[in-house]
This record gives sequence, C-alpha cells and structure tokens, in this order.
Amino acid sequence: MATAPNNWIAQFRGLSMDNVGSWPMLPKLGLWVAVVIVCAIVGWFVVWNDQLNQLDQLKQQESTLKDQYRVKIQQAINLEELRRQKEQVNQSVLTLEKQLPSKAEMDALLSDINQAGIGRGLQFELFRPGQVVLKDYYAELPITVRVSGRYHDLGAFTSDIANLPRIVTLNNLNVQTIKSSQLSLDAVAKTFRYLDEDEVSAQRKARAPKAGGK
Repeated sequence: MATAPNNWIAQFRGLSMDNVGSWPMLPKLGLWVAVVIVCAIVGWFVVWNDQLNQLDQLKQQESTLKDQYRVKIQQAINLEELRRQKEQVNQSVLTLEKQLPSKAEMDALLSDINQAGIGRGLQFELFRPGQVVLKDYYAELPITVRVSGRYHDLGAFTSDIANLPRIVTLNNLNVQTIKSSQLSLDAVAKTFRYLDEDEVSAQRKARAPKAGGK
C-alpha cells in the first residue's frame, strides 16, 4: 500500500516547465487544477473589484440624487410660500384699490368729509381742496381744513374720517384753544383716487425716455 504514494511522489520529481507535455498524468492534472484555481481567484477578484467599484459609484449617485431631491423639495416649499405671499399681497392690493374712489366719485367723498364734521356739530371755517398731485398709479388730493368745536367732538370727527370707506388721512394737525370750551383744528386731509385713462397715458409718457435722450 505504501508504493502507491511513493509512485505519486515520484511522478513530481524532475519535472521541467519547458516540457510540460511530457509530464506524467498526475502532475498534469495537478497543474491543471492549480491553473483553474488561480484563474478562478483572479477572476473572482477582478469581477468583485468591478462590482465593488460599481457599487461605490451607485452609492455616490444615490447620495447625489438624495441631495438634489432635498434641494428640489426645499425649492418647492419655498415656491409654495412665495405663491402664498404673492396671493396675500394681491389681496391686500385689491382691498386698498377698493378704497380708492374714481375721479367721478371725488365730489361724493368731499361731501362725506364735510358731513362727518357737520354730523359732530363742528363748524367748518375753511374747506379748500388743493392741487391734485399725480403719482405713478394714483392721484393725491390735499384738502386744507379748519374746524372748530368741542374737544370730544373734534376727536370723534378725526375717528369718523379714519373710518370712512375711502382712504383719507389727516396730516399736519394743529389744535388751538379759541374759547373756554371751544377748540380750533387745522389740518391737511389727503385723499386718493384712481388715475383715469388719460392720466395713466400721460404718466407713462412722462416716465418713458425721450427720443434721442442720453
């Protein structure tokens, strides 16, 4: 039984790599198995190395896509907030626009201011509309007023002016005592109105650069 192993070992003696074809069967089989194992190991490392590289690339792509997704989500949130703010501004503008009378409604507004004073028992000593001041999108009409009456009535008058459905502001207020129970109020009431089409056209022409101008 000991001769078989000795014969196997003897087949591996004196082998030359220059003449593999003359090797006995057992060394040839061993060499073939070794080559197959080496090729398998090399192939395993090559394949897995490529797959690991691809996995790293996919992870990097995943991270990049997640970052892009977060940015887009934030942009979408910001866009929705901007839309909401724009809608709020539009609603505020519409509310203010409803408080601006047209040119034809100005006489009625002046009458409302006058009636506010009379309704409080005040005496109008001066009610003088001034020159209309044209702005970009509206016109401003200053009205110089002087009214006299009791303190509480003057206070109620200013409150009534503030509560008019149209926008009216009281500026440059000056209160003086004229009698023991009578006060005099000087002020400039400012009211505002829409520009009519001709005024809008004139304002646009005024803002446009003149031909040939620098």
